[in-house]
Amino acid sequence: AAYFHISMDTINWLSLVYLLISIPFGLVATWVLDSMGLKCAVILSAWLNMVGSIVRAFSVVRFLNLGALTHAYLFMGQCLCALAQPLVIFSPTKLAALWFPDHQRATANMISSMSNPLGILVANLLSPALVSEEKDIPLMLGVYTIPAVTACVLATVGVREKIPPTPPSASATHSTSQPFFTGLKMLVRNKSYVILMVSFGAGIGMFTCFSALLEQILCVMGYSNFFAGLNGALFTVFGLLGAFLLGLYVDKTRAFTEATKVSFCLTALASIAFAVMSRFRNQTVPLALTSSLFGFFGFSVYPVAMELAVECSYPVGEGTSTGLVFVSGQIQGAVLMLLLQALTVPTTAAPFSTCDTAEGGALDWTISTLVLAGVCSFVACFYVIFFHTDYKRLRAEAASAASINTTGAEATIPEA
Repeated sequence: AAYFHISMDTINWLSLVYLLISIPFGLVATWVLDSMGLKCAVILSAWLNMVGSIVRAFSVVRFLNLGALTHAYLFMGQCLCALAQPLVIFSPTKLAALWFPDHQRATANMISSMSNPLGILVANLLSPALVSEEKDIPLMLGVYTIPAVTACVLATVGVREKIPPTPPSASATHSTSQPFFTGLKMLVRNKSYVILMVSFGAGIGMFTCFSALLEQILCVMGYSNFFAGLNGALFTVFGLLGAFLLGLYVDKTRAFTEATKVSFCLTALASIAFAVMSRFRNQTVPLALTSSLFGFFGFSVYPVAMELAVECSYPVGEGTSTGLVFVSGQIQGAVLMLLLQALTVPTTAAPFSTCDTAEGGALDWTISTLVLAGVCSFVACFYVIFFHTDYKRLRAEAASAASINTTGAEATIPEA
């Protein structure tokens, strides 16, 4: 804020543009994926991210003498990067469906889905190392253009085929069998899918709020920014581990529904434990443990839930079925963020607070954290009780395989 001579509220908009842009553009991204294909979506997202990173870096190049346009370049670059986000996040299920057989799809989806939080973790660890004072901000923005340019070159040169020469599964042949708007109508009328979209959209929203508000929740009880960052890192690292293990398990067992229900319930328990422990001082080990468990069980649900969204909505395109879940999560995340902030109460009885007094001082987050835990518990119960579905894609693949085997057997029967 000091470097660009703007307020913290304005700086916060650099994060909010990702949330706001992804909601309307998320629908466009689903259409691009299911109508124009995975190759087009990947290359388009890579170019948007590269151009956005370069434009953003221009805002700190002194010899350009942008003057009043400095802020415009900063926000324009951020908006272009935000446009690329839905295309990237919606791609894993499409990639898994088109390029991997059924016994590898959940793992492939997990690896590609978790690359996004892994990148965020690396950026969160790298930024403090690059920026020790204000004058280092141009260095940070310059460094962050390197992976964007590299990814754009790799996508443009390396992604040559829309689909593999030989489809890895029967469903891959019909990955976009339903027109986009027809698919939307089918999803809205699909009770199981609507329950899944609302439930896991709420989960995405809760995780967005947890990540964004963690430091503010902990500082009032005297926990340092470093400890809050450590909890955020543990949340992500153990989430990646949980997603990896659950992806392998589901690929072998096909227990999509059971895995998500158990993980969702354990996530709710972890959220309750965090809500309670965060209201006490000197609970570093319990808080680190609950943050780890919250990430381990919560993150693990995400890639499996994306696969389950495809299973219960087949033959709707993968981009559409997973994209709407993410858009639902962004909408619910925005609403929940506003609600949790509205429920905070300014407090003067916080002698151990490490909160930044220049940004409003200490806030009592007791009600907010309990509401977050309550919402998580309610959604988990709602999902466990009401969600039931057939695995339509797996069933269609099994029927196709049986048909092929029958036809082959008939062809080998000699004539009498």
